Amino acid sequence: MAKVTLKLWLILGVIILLAFGLRVFRVTEVPPSLNWDEVAIGYNAYSILKTGQDEWGQSWPLHFKSYGEYKLPAQIYASIPGIAVFGLNDFGVRITPVVYGTLTVLVAFGLGLVLFESAIVGLIAAFLLAISPWHLQLTRGSFEASFATFWISLGILLLVMGLKNGRWWILSAISFAISVFTYNSARVFAPLFGVVVGLVYFKQFFKQFQWAILAGVIFVVLLSPLIPFAVNGEASARYKLVSVTDDPGLLPRINENRGNSKLAQPLPRLVHNKVTYIGLAIAEHYLAHFSPQFLFISGAPHKQHHVQNMGQLYLFEAPFLLLGLLMLFKSGHKYRWLLVGWIMLAYVPVSVTNDSIPHALRTVIVLPAYQLISAFGAVKAWQWWRRKKWNLVLPVGLLVVTMIGCLSWYFYQYYLVYPVQYSRDWQYGYAKAVNYVTQHEQEYDQVIFSRTYGEPHMFTLFYSQYDPARFQNDPELVRFETYNWVRVLHFGKFYFPDLGDIGTRYGDIIQQNPGNKLLFIGRPGEFPAEARKIDQINFLNGVPAFEIVEYK
Repeated sequence: MAKVTLKLWLILGVIILLAFGLRVFRVTEVPPSLNWDEVAIGYNAYSILKTGQDEWGQSWPLHFKSYGEYKLPAQIYASIPGIAVFGLNDFGVRITPVVYGTLTVLVAFGLGLVLFESAIVGLIAAFLLAISPWHLQLTRGSFEASFATFWISLGILLLVMGLKNGRWWILSAISFAISVFTYNSARVFAPLFGVVVGLVYFKQFFKQFQWAILAGVIFVVLLSPLIPFAVNGEASARYKLVSVTDDPGLLPRINENRGNSKLAQPLPRLVHNKVTYIGLAIAEHYLAHFSPQFLFISGAPHKQHHVQNMGQLYLFEAPFLLLGLLMLFKSGHKYRWLLVGWIMLAYVPVSVTNDSIPHALRTVIVLPAYQLISAFGAVKAWQWWRRKKWNLVLPVGLLVVTMIGCLSWYFYQYYLVYPVQYSRDWQYGYAKAVNYVTQHEQEYDQVIFSRTYGEPHMFTLFYSQYDPARFQNDPELVRFETYNWVRVLHFGKFYFPDLGDIGTRYGDIIQQNPGNKLLFIGRPGEFPAEARKIDQINFLNGVPAFEIVEYK
């Protein structure tokens, strides 16, 4: 392993401070608000902190039913310290990803050190991850996938260290196991990666087989609590919502393709069927993540997962990534298949899903591999240029100007454009609406909160800091499930209907509450013109988000 001098340690310290600063700066303002998953993570962590039970009254669960998709536990439990220190608020939730996002940058340095035996590669990889728009986006909000990225990166670091001293494999197995309890993509990636690396580096594992066997046993034992969930189907709840095989338009499209086919019978049935359609869809989804459009030009389409108007990686990384890949194989680097396998396997889980392809969140576990290869390519480019004894002023100057341009564009888009244009995508306005309700709740007999923007009950619980024990034991609590999703209809004096045709439903609610003073919160247009409007909350672009009206 390369020696790390005091100067290099100081540079690493600056990079870590930069990483933390970029993640914590205005973290409660950009992204512009917590989304419904963040408030669910925060409130369940708060509920565990206060009562030892989640919102469903389950003690220390390994799966949190939440909205019915059964969230994995690691992110929720990891959020407890931040909420305990800073309270149930935006900062209390987002400080956790800020911390583990910064730690992932440190792990990237370690990976560069052990994989390439180069502190310089480690520093460049750490720097690239510190400023990465992909990583910043997903470590300034509470996303389980970025937490899984930390544990997978740490697991790979410990695995490589274990090739010299097998004792490290014990910690590697623990790290990979934790990743499986963090995000669904890791459930597929971690065991696949372990198998592939075991096959590629069979000789090294065989030399220390006792440690390899022990690590494997520990991994399996740590995952054994998941068996009941796999058996009863809870583990597949989220998969059913996003699986390409559960696409409701699957059969109609197959039948349409058969009808439009000009092939003679029975060829249309042989060519257009579930196997061929799903197989092609999986291949298309997988390959979409290798496109320059996704990586360097426009990125992923999902507004919460990407800043938009730029690639997942900076454009200046492209030549170094390509050069790094080339040099990995040209030099016969001993870890070339580990890094390439990391990339190839990271896209396997997302290939069987059907929404927002290409997908930045489900694939972020690949990011450290890209940064490491890019860093390796940058070092090789530097070495080659110096061997030629060419003047360094022009290429270094061009690189610096390009980097400044890319970073300036990103920060302009992220801090000035993104929160204004996409505040609706982050369910902006709930905090203000619930704050008004909290201040005036006692003035009304019932508060009716429209479900137009999704899951108002959780925002109400979170921003009102509703007592978890009171919620768990509320006799007025009414839930119902629809298509693997849970909706809370009523608790306390709060009512959360699907207002639909508000001209009728609004009147129905009033008729059901004769003599009561009612407060309505909903989208503009959901209330009749004669309703008495008290307040209006706008999205950051000025478009009305919520109207608050009352009926006496």
